[in-house]
Amino acid sequence: MKTNPLIHHVLLAVASTGLSLAQAPIPQPPHSGQPLPPNGPQQAAPFHGQPLQRAAMRPRPSHRPMAPVTRPARPSDPLPGLSADLLLAFSDGFEEFTKEETADGGLGPIFNQSSCVTCHLQGGTGGASRITVTRFGRVEKGIFNSLDALGGSLLQALSIDPAAREFVPREANIVSHRQTTPLFGLGLVEAIPESTILAGVRSGKPDGVKGKAHLVTDVVSGKTMVGRFGWKAQQATLLAFSADAYVNEMGVTNRFFPTENAPNGKADVLAAYDTIADPEDSIDPATGKADIDHSADFMRFLAPLRPLPLSDSANAGKTVFQSTGCAVCHTPRMFTGTNDIPALNQKAVDLYSDLLLHEMGILGDGIVQGEASGREFKTPPLWGARVSAPYLHDGRAPTLDAAIRAHDGEGAASKIRYTKLSVQQRQQLLDFIETL
Repeated sequence: MKTNPLIHHVLLAVASTGLSLAQAPIPQPPHSGQPLPPNGPQQAAPFHGQPLQRAAMRPRPSHRPMAPVTRPARPSDPLPGLSADLLLAFSDGFEEFTKEETADGGLGPIFNQSSCVTCHLQGGTGGASRITVTRFGRVEKGIFNSLDALGGSLLQALSIDPAAREFVPREANIVSHRQTTPLFGLGLVEAIPESTILAGVRSGKPDGVKGKAHLVTDVVSGKTMVGRFGWKAQQATLLAFSADAYVNEMGVTNRFFPTENAPNGKADVLAAYDTIADPEDSIDPATGKADIDHSADFMRFLAPLRPLPLSDSANAGKTVFQSTGCAVCHTPRMFTGTNDIPALNQKAVDLYSDLLLHEMGILGDGIVQGEASGREFKTPPLWGARVSAPYLHDGRAPTLDAAIRAHDGEGAASKIRYTKLSVQQRQQLLDFIETL
C-alpha cells in the first residue's frame, strides 16, 4: 500500500515533536450489537452486507488526515514516542480495526459482530463494552466437555443467513456470558517479560492467594508461552489474540486459523453458506501484512488511559487499596523489558494486575480453557476501570462496590476487609479506583 505523502510528512512531524495524534471519531457500524439475553440467544439475526471484492482483494481503507495537536493524551491515542513508520502502522491498524466486514469479504457464515470497534468502543476506540458473548459446555462427573462437535465452546450468535444460525445445544448444561475487555495499553502488557509474571507465582502471598501462570501454545510461534490476553489469559501474543478474534468473532479465517467454524458443527450447513475460499484474510504483497497484522498493530501501539489526578479522598484510598489486600492480585506496576521499540522499552506499566489465574470460587463461569479451570480467571487489569462499567466477567456488577462485594475464592479475604471498612474508607477506595 502506498503512503499518502502528506500523511507521511505529518507523521514525521508528529514523531519529531513527540506530540500525539488527534483522535478520530468513533465509527458507528450499522449493525451495532446489543447485550445478549440472560439465557443466551435463541435466534440469530441475518446479516445483509454490501458486496465487496473477494478475500484475496480485501480493500484497505484510505487514511484519515492527522495533524499534531497540543493537548493531553486521550483515549485512542497512540503510545508517545513512536517513530513515523510505527505511527503509520498504528493509523493503518486503526482503519482496519474500525472497518466493517461483509459476507463477500469473508464475514461469517456465523459470527458475533461485523467489526472490532462494535465491541470495543467504550471510553474510546479500543475500549470495553456492555456487549457479551456466550460460552457453553457440559460437565459430567466433574469433567468439562467443550462440545466442540456441536460448535462449542463459543456461540456465534449472528449469521449471514437465518438458515445458518447457531444455537446453544440441548446437551449444554453450562452456559455463561463474557463481556468485552478493553484493549488500551496492551502493547505494554505484551512487552512485560515472562520472568516478571512468573515471579508473581513464586512470591509468598497472604490470605491463601496463590495464582498461576497460564502456559499456552502460541499459535504464531508454536512455542509454549505465558498467556496474558483474554479473561482466562488464553492468548500469549497480540497477533494470536487478533487472529483468534477474526475467526471466532467475525468468522474471518486467516493463516493461523484457516478452518471456518461450522454452525453447531454441521459441515453441510457450512458448505452451503461458506462460499469464500479459506483463508479469507490473506497477506497483501505490498505491505507484507494481512488484516490480522494491522489489527494487532493497533492494539500494540494503543496508549493506556492516563490516570486522573488524585483528590484527597482518592489519595487516601490508595493506602486503603494496599491495606485491604487488593494489591496482592491487582499488582499496581510492572515494567517492560528491553525492546527494540523505544516506546515499549523498559517502561512502567501501571496495569493493576498480576496477569495470573486465580481460583475465584462462585465467580467462576464453569468454562475450561486450556489449563484454566472453570473456577479460574485472570486478574483483570484495573487501569481504565473508570470507563469499563459494568464489572466482572459477565457484567453482573453495575458498580465497583458491587464488584468488590462479589469477590470469592482467593479474593474473599480482601472482600471481607472491604465490607468492614468505614463508609468513608470504602468511598476513598472507590474514589481511587475511579482515577485509574
